[in-house]
Amino acid sequence: MTVEDTRGGRRGPRRALLGLLLLGMLAAALALLGPGVLSGLRAGDGWLRWGPECTVETSEGEVELDREEAKRATTAVALSARGAEAPDTSGIDEAVLQRLAEGPPEDAGASLRCRGSAAGDLPAQQLTSTGLTPRAEQLREAMTGVFGEQSLGGFAPGGVDQGHGGESTHYDGRAVDVFFRPVTEENRREGWLLAHWLVAHAEDLDVQYVIFDDRFWSAHSPRGQWRDYDAPDPGNEILRHLDHVHVDVLRGGPD
Repeated sequence: MTVEDTRGGRRGPRRALLGLLLLGMLAAALALLGPGVLSGLRAGDGWLRWGPECTVETSEGEVELDREEAKRATTAVALSARGAEAPDTSGIDEAVLQRLAEGPPEDAGASLRCRGSAAGDLPAQQLTSTGLTPRAEQLREAMTGVFGEQSLGGFAPGGVDQGHGGESTHYDGRAVDVFFRPVTEENRREGWLLAHWLVAHAEDLDVQYVIFDDRFWSAHSPRGQWRDYDAPDPGNEILRHLDHVHVDVLRGGPD
């Protein structure tokens, strides 16, 4: 046996012991912090919640935003479109504001996405006199504050019990439809102004789903990707949500 063999034999057990100590420390840390740490980082589709909160696909490439910047940017372009005073957007890339104001080019889908964050400790709510739950009513008021009076549907005093799919959130007063009719490029642009604003403010307003223009966004997706919406009748522009933005809020209560 050489000197090198002897030293290697001594190092082997020490390395193994060090590895065991590190594993023990990691296990102890996870036990102290609780299993919620990993589940908070990892969501249903298996992706970690790291990375930018929001991104905008511009003509110059993808631009990252934090959530406050996304809220300011979407609010500013919405108010400017109405000729109203807009919040300060200094520090936000002009290419972002231009894309949000102009809307997605052709059939490109959403330009802005934000990571989903569905609150799990909300109480369940009942209908109010408007036919909406308090959370949905708060959402409606917030939209009116930025976009003014809109053409709304999907709810009525006392609630609705027909006209939507079997498990529709309209039936328990959690959903609002905002109409942009007829289906034109200008109305499509205005629809995306609202859809982007809803996603940027989803965390504050407990938004669960936004559906528009053959796409949908979910608060349950930590990556915040918009996905293709498969309408039951591809030839029906209403079912494809081409003429209206559907938005609903979280139900609350036990899962």
